[in-house]
Amino acid sequence: MKPKKILKIILGTVIFLTLPSLLFFGFLYFKYNEGLPQGTEGKQADAVATKMLIALNYEAFVSTEVFEWTYKKRHHYKWEKSKNTCDVYWKQYKVNLDLKDKNNHQAFVHSFQVDGDLAEELIEKAIKYYENDSFWVFAPFRIFNQNVKRALVGNDLLVTYSNGNSYLWQLDDNGKPHSFKMWTSELPIKGLEASWTDWTHTETGVYLPTFHKILFFGMEISDIKVTD
Repeated sequence: MKPKKILKIILGTVIFLTLPSLLFFGFLYFKYNEGLPQGTEGKQADAVATKMLIALNYEAFVSTEVFEWTYKKRHHYKWEKSKNTCDVYWKQYKVNLDLKDKNNHQAFVHSFQVDGDLAEELIEKAIKYYENDSFWVFAPFRIFNQNVKRALVGNDLLVTYSNGNSYLWQLDDNGKPHSFKMWTSELPIKGLEASWTDWTHTETGVYLPTFHKILFFGMEISDIKVTD
């Protein structure tokens, strides 16, 4: 077979495989992409943020000492809030994260502690997992963290973090979130909406989410356990 014919076959295959994906992405982009809205900072925005925390029983969140959960049936966590540590489990790996002092991180494979490059690789993964997965559980409770800005956009609450990521919380009449829209550096489509409707009322009284939906995809949060 001639090289030109081979090249045509390869190009045809690539186009056949990628064109539907490009068309689908284009459809999603033009349907959902939207600019970041401008809000008004101040006491009214803080009052709405406080109402949201009350609706989710922030006092119970503060008094709860241990949180456990599993993200998408892949990563399991045990966060001891007062100690500021979190154990991260996936596959045959376990990493003890010290959220106050990174020098105290520890990595394990099949319960055996490891060090060197392997430990660094596992610790780096565990930190990324924790930062992403914990956000989908505790994001509402972080809106008054240091360097976080809050602004009102109509009746919605726009929360912007120091990394530039912004989330527009949409609340019901009682202040409980039912969704937010996202403007983040990780997402090519700006303004995508994620649900925050599937709440569980835990034993300590705090409300935590159990499921999020973004477009056609779901994120399950299971095995939730809390301890005073």
